[in-house]
Order: sequence, then structure tokens, then C-alpha cells
Amino acid sequence: MEKSQNQKIEMVFPNGIELYIKREDLLHPIISGNKFRKLKYNIQEAKRLGHTTLLTFGGAFSNHILAVAGAGAEFGFKTIGIIRGEELESKIAENPTLAKAQELGMQFYFVSRTAYREKEEKAFANHLHELFGNFYMIPEGGTNELAIKGCEEILTDTDKAYFTHVACAVGTGGTISGLINSSTEKQQIIGFSSLKGAFLSDVIRNFVVKTNWNINDAYHFGGYGKVNDELIQFLNSFYSQTFIPLDPVYTGKMVFGVLDLIQKEYFPPNAKILMIHTGGLQGIKGMNFALQSKNNEIIRYDED
Repeated sequence: MEKSQNQKIEMVFPNGIELYIKREDLLHPIISGNKFRKLKYNIQEAKRLGHTTLLTFGGAFSNHILAVAGAGAEFGFKTIGIIRGEELESKIAENPTLAKAQELGMQFYFVSRTAYREKEEKAFANHLHELFGNFYMIPEGGTNELAIKGCEEILTDTDKAYFTHVACAVGTGGTISGLINSSTEKQQIIGFSSLKGAFLSDVIRNFVVKTNWNINDAYHFGGYGKVNDELIQFLNSFYSQTFIPLDPVYTGKMVFGVLDLIQKEYFPPNAKILMIHTGGLQGIKGMNFALQSKNNEIIRYDED
């Protein structure tokens, strides 16, 4: 396992602002970024309870699905992925995320989108136990109390002492909840929503008591998994300048938002900003496959 590191963004910013990115994407080649943090204590709990199987949920290009498959292979668990979309069952070979998860030993159970919406119902859970027996269940996206405990370890003591602002992408709310819990009162935590809608704040309040945070929902580019030419061009430009690859679903939108807000003088003079790279680079292959099918520009990055 590699260690994450803070990398300074060597660009000229107004008002004495400093910008860094924490390379959580370097934590592990498969269990990348915040997924490593979220799974850490869930894996320990599964072992403590004597489970041998991990079961979880996700979509076609889910970072979480691949991370759980990787964790199972590394730590000796059987893994089961409940996958949204019955049509994907015949397309595994065409899907780099599912193909890799299967290679790592994950068993799939494909369900309709209607059935998938009922995944938190007791009847659905009972059906899964009838099919697969005993298992340790991890929610879609990985967010639970143990996941937040893991995400509380993202910020180091040095980070807490030095940075005035911490920014991260927000999906299920687990990562930012951990950051908020471990932050100091002098720090401002900013979440950049990858989803449409303002419901995330209510979700996060279930896990935090501090008030030094806010959610910015102005940079979702149309919603979860949506991209446009402006975002793709930004990702490629940022990579050419910094050699830091960004995923188009989460971190890329967050970095775009932070840089835009800097230019709009949202941050105070001499702000020291830390952006959290939450990984997810495996999803670029799937996104590029979709972009190429439409003859669009693709996202450039180092596949190794």
C-alpha cells in the first residue's frame, strides 16, 4: 500500500492563496481513495463477526463495487455484488469495471432498476439471505458509521494545523462527514455535490454535529455521471499542467469548482486550501467508452 500525499498545485493564484491536493488515489491500486477509508473498519468488523462473505450494491461503473471486489480478494472474503440493471448481465466483457470485479472473484446478481430501489426493504434483504446465506452487508457507496470512522483518518495533524479550507466531492456523504468530524473549528469544509438536489445536507447532519461546513451544488454538470465538453477539456488541461489525473464523476468536478471559486474570490486572502482526491480513476475507462461511441473527445490520463 502506498501513502497518500499532499501535492501542491503549482499555478499562480490571486490574493496569496495556496492550493494543494491530497492524493488519496495513491492509497491502493484497486481499493482506491475514499473506498479504502470506508472499507477499512468494515473489513475489521466483518472479520470480528466471523463472516466470510461481503455483499454490497452498485451500478455499472461503480467505484465501490470494484473496491469491495478488491478488498475481498486481498483479505480473503467471498464477494457478491447486487448490480442495478438486468441488461448488464450480458455485457460484462464490455464493462471494464464489472469485468475487473469478476476477475477479482466477485459474484454478480443483476436486478431491475425497480427492484434495486427496494434494496433497503426488509423483504429484499430476506430474499438475498435466501439466495446467498449469511453475509456481511455493506451499503451502496459504502457509507455507514464504520466508513465515517475510516474517513476521519484522512486529515493528518499537520493538515488540521495548516489548512484553512478542505474541499471534497460528495456522493453519499460519508467522506465529508468524516472530514467534518476530524476537522478543527477554524477550518471550513466544503463539499461539492456530484448529484442534483439539495438533500445531501440533511443526510450529512445524521453523522455530524459541527457546523463548519457547507455543500456547493453548482458544479454537478447536469447530475451524477454527467459530463460535457467544458468538463472534459478542463480534466485534460489540468492533467497536462499537473500530471494529476481526475475522475469525471467526483474529484474532477470538485477541482473545477474550487478553481472557479478562487477566480471569483470566494476564498479569503491567504487561504490555504486542501482538496481531497477520492480516487475513482477506474471509471475513466467506462466514461471514455461512452464518449468514443458518440465521437466525443476522451479523457486523457495514465492508465498505468
